[in-house]
Amino acid sequence: MSAAASWGVVVPTLGRPSVRVLLESLAAQQHRPRAVVVVDDRPDAEEPLDVSAYPSALVLRGGGRGPAHARNVGWRALRAPWVVFADDDVVLPPDWSGLLLADLAAAAPDLAGQQARLDVPLPQYRRPTDWERGTAGLAGAAWATAEMAYRREALEAVHGFDERFPRAFREDADLALRVRRAGWRLGRGRRRVVHPVRPSDPWASLRQQWGNADDALMRRLHGRRWHEEAQCPPGRLPWHVATTGAALTAVAGVLTRRRAVATAGAAAWLALTTDFAVRRIAPGPRTRDEVLTMLGTSVAIPPAAVWHRLAGTWRHRAAGPWPLPVRAVLFDRDGTLVEDVPYNGDPALVRPMPGAAQALSALRRAGVRVGVVTNQSAVARGIVTRQQVDAVNERVGELLGPFDTWQVCPHGPDDGCACRKPAPGMVAAAAAELGVRPYEVAVVGDIGSDVDAAHAAGARAVLVPNERTLPAEVEAAPLRAQSLQEAVALLLERPR
Repeated sequence: MSAAASWGVVVPTLGRPSVRVLLESLAAQQHRPRAVVVVDDRPDAEEPLDVSAYPSALVLRGGGRGPAHARNVGWRALRAPWVVFADDDVVLPPDWSGLLLADLAAAAPDLAGQQARLDVPLPQYRRPTDWERGTAGLAGAAWATAEMAYRREALEAVHGFDERFPRAFREDADLALRVRRAGWRLGRGRRRVVHPVRPSDPWASLRQQWGNADDALMRRLHGRRWHEEAQCPPGRLPWHVATTGAALTAVAGVLTRRRAVATAGAAAWLALTTDFAVRRIAPGPRTRDEVLTMLGTSVAIPPAAVWHRLAGTWRHRAAGPWPLPVRAVLFDRDGTLVEDVPYNGDPALVRPMPGAAQALSALRRAGVRVGVVTNQSAVARGIVTRQQVDAVNERVGELLGPFDTWQVCPHGPDDGCACRKPAPGMVAAAAAELGVRPYEVAVVGDIGSDVDAAHAAGARAVLVPNERTLPAEVEAAPLRAQSLQEAVALLLERPR
């Protein structure tokens, strides 16, 4: 295998200007990857993402579901043995690709992932701000996917990133723990990348307290000592709990007219808050704006951290291992559930595929919801009417039992809709209608667009090939079955 064929790059992005700088530094490399996948994770992006700095990059939609989902969309679209994850705000030095190839060539067979060394440039002529010092902490962070290469084989073995982590900083630690527990090793390479400090606003540190909910999920999944195993600093949550408790004590003392209790609580709160603020102000530039920001956020952070931790503990109180069991299975119609009659508008021509009824019955007995997602471009082409499509669908239901959701795309290939497979629209709409998360859904189909639509939506996919299926689609599918019954058995056997 050539060096270029051995690796690809995945870049999740929210469309920040820094993504252009990253792509320019990637385009300037001596060695080019097999493919570059940029996952546009803007929730409602109307304008296409500008990737002119790397024109051959493939742009996929992430739908605003967070970096874990975006990275899963990206690596599943790559066929390279090594997947290099790079954040959209890093810059690759000119010698990066050469050192990367050397790192990958030296990787032992049991090495699942290899992290680059991060350089975070800080101001030379003044002290760094609190935000800048926080970003500089990435330089020593373990297994940060700001730039980290993973074997595709290892990602498949643990089913990629856990999409219940909607924010950055914990989804990569969780992945590292699961990979290591699966028997793989992780290491650091010789290559280096630059991670500039991106602009922020005064309340950025307060918004970061949302991450305490993710810490609750980490504890639920990996136990009380997960910080040590993941090599993550434990943070100040115990101090935030004490500060918030002191404030509540003061309030309770006032409400119950117990002056001594109120005074003690207020004094403790003031002492803890002052200590927190001083620790944040002292190392910084101590400008007027920085001091005011630190004072305001030092008051707000402790209760925010406690609130998010409690909310996360409640939300994830019953969380199980990733991936979660399948709660809904969506089937392609033509060539999967029923024989493929091109542009069929006649219910009399509907013939179920072998094993379709048995496969659906097995899912219904297991309490799994079932649905259909089908492209019907014949409507857009004027070959059949929507009423004829609905009549055919009704006949499918008569022969194969009731379906919990029907999703039909009547558009043509050039209409640019969000529903036509391989776009994720129908899969996402079906999940919403059924009241399940996309990662609790599986799609069963016979061609590559079925698999791609599932992965783009964050669902699982099983390919059941037939004479229409291209060899490249069979090779690219991460999970294949020879029949519908085998596909259902795979999905019910264990989470995939």
